[in-house]
Amino acid sequence: MEQDNEQGRRQFLKCMAWAGAGTLWLMKSGVLQAQPLGDNDNGAAQGSAFSFVQISDSHIGFHRAPNPDVVGTLRRSLAMIRAQTSQPAFVLHTGDLTHLSKPEQFDTLAGLMQEARLGRSFYVPGEHDVIGDNGAEFFRRFGEKQHAGGWYSFDQGGVHFVGLINVLNLKAGGLGLLGADQLAWLKNDLAGLSAETPIVVFAHMPLWPLYPQWGWGTDDSAQAMTYLRRFGSVTVLNGHIHQIQQKVEGHITFYTARSTAYPQPAPGAAPAPGPLQSVKPDALHRYLGIRDVRHVHVGGALAVTDEVMA
Repeated sequence: MEQDNEQGRRQFLKCMAWAGAGTLWLMKSGVLQAQPLGDNDNGAAQGSAFSFVQISDSHIGFHRAPNPDVVGTLRRSLAMIRAQTSQPAFVLHTGDLTHLSKPEQFDTLAGLMQEARLGRSFYVPGEHDVIGDNGAEFFRRFGEKQHAGGWYSFDQGGVHFVGLINVLNLKAGGLGLLGADQLAWLKNDLAGLSAETPIVVFAHMPLWPLYPQWGWGTDDSAQAMTYLRRFGSVTVLNGHIHQIQQKVEGHITFYTARSTAYPQPAPGAAPAPGPLQSVKPDALHRYLGIRDVRHVHVGGALAVTDEVMA
């Protein structure tokens, strides 16, 4: 692995301006990653204004193949975050905290997050978090309560963060939906911001038509993108598909995240989405992980690095 990384360093070194230095692109586990030149092995970015970590799809309550211990893999993911030399400003969880939206599953998730002592965490629901009550229990425990619909925004270190809800009123196997009220709020929320403001949008289901045949997309996301295109740096973070996929449209970069619970098949590689049961227990941790995102004082895109448990 060390030899592969060194080959990746030589092959993907790019002289790109980023906080007065360059950006080193590394190929790790088949994924191209950005890391500021001069980083040491612990990944602390020199010149970082702040960093945050994304986790997703913990599915507390799931107990079948390929992972009968989703509590253990979430705990291990949180330990990876806690072990970082430079602690993140906060954690984003992009949904499916639970598998069946039961109170005891929410209890377990809340206890694990408190046990990890990671400070502030922000959440958006997945479709598994809104089963039976349209998200009432999720929003009571984990909602930011800025708006009756559950969507919200906040600012950190010059970056504007927007948490969107696209998992309510879904049809079976259907695409995500933002809805007219949320879209109107988003337009108004962004209206007063300079085009130079870095934007991070996070939601559960992808905000681009990744694979509509499996419901991997959001029906009205194109309208949301019309409000975001004027900004020079937009990062969109999603969960739901339990694997890394990336797309770039102008200044907007879309990233889907690994799960902390189990992987799913690549788009179209199986009859339907679902837990990838062919993964052997000793290989499971190669498919699970966390995402570290760093923002620097000087402009440019945010640096995104994915780390597996293996």
